Amino acid sequence: MRILLFGRNGQVGWELQRSLAPLGQLVALGSGRQDGLCGDFHDAEGIARTVRELRPDAIVNAAAYTAVDKAESEPERAEQVNAATPGVIAQVAHQIGAWLVHYSTDYVFDGNGTRPWREDDAAAPLGVYGRTKLAGEQRIVAANPRHLILRTSWVYGARGGNFPKTMLRLAREREQLSVIDDQVGAPTGADLLADVTAHALRDLAAGRGQPGIYHVAAAGETTWNGYARFVVGKAQQAGEIFKAGPDRILPVPSSAFPTPARRPHNSRLDTSRFRATFRLDLPPWEQGVARMLEELPQN
Repeated sequence: MRILLFGRNGQVGWELQRSLAPLGQLVALGSGRQDGLCGDFHDAEGIARTVRELRPDAIVNAAAYTAVDKAESEPERAEQVNAATPGVIAQVAHQIGAWLVHYSTDYVFDGNGTRPWREDDAAAPLGVYGRTKLAGEQRIVAANPRHLILRTSWVYGARGGNFPKTMLRLAREREQLSVIDDQVGAPTGADLLADVTAHALRDLAAGRGQPGIYHVAAAGETTWNGYARFVVGKAQQAGEIFKAGPDRILPVPSSAFPTPARRPHNSRLDTSRFRATFRLDLPPWEQGVARMLEELPQN
């Protein structure tokens, strides 16, 4: 299988380079140009030329505009990266008979209620980021029936900045922390997303499974406050010293930290369809976070 990966330097893209490599010949592109190939999603024509030149059997798009607050003041840039260019990729993929794997988000929903969101629930994004991600989904579905769209939430990776690293740093520096406790979801590792992507893509290429939109997230749920307390508690058990231990991480509502973009309060995703279709288990969120913490260098 010939695979073209966009967004190789992001958290998910970095892990995808590892997980996709055993499936066949992999070309992984970042956001610039490489050996005459284009990975810049602001250049849709260049992206289309690259796809036509390489003629892959599968395209995995891990590129995205993910600056949720900044998107409110840059809607055109978010639309180009999250919707317009993925739509062009889908069109060219259809022309050459390629599969397209694309990642989306729980931000396509309004975050109301407490029930985990199912794939067929009505979308109602709260802001520009969610609207552009939903538009990307719609363009892909309309252009190429051979698509796999994975909606996920609260993604973290050991590489680069992330919420656990921020909480550990702040807990070392401050006597007390305030962390939001009215948003609920499941922290999902970039490594987990990459691994299940490879399994699902292999099934689809072999004629197993079904194309479509699926929800993928680690099992279980927590709040950002519970997430922070878990992270600091685990590190404390491992011998780290903090000014603010888990009992000094106080719960506060989202209104305590106003942001340009509204966040959904309910980010729970029902993953039963994905697990049944591709015969995969999604481990508890605590398992992935604990493993990631063990890989971080000790300070």
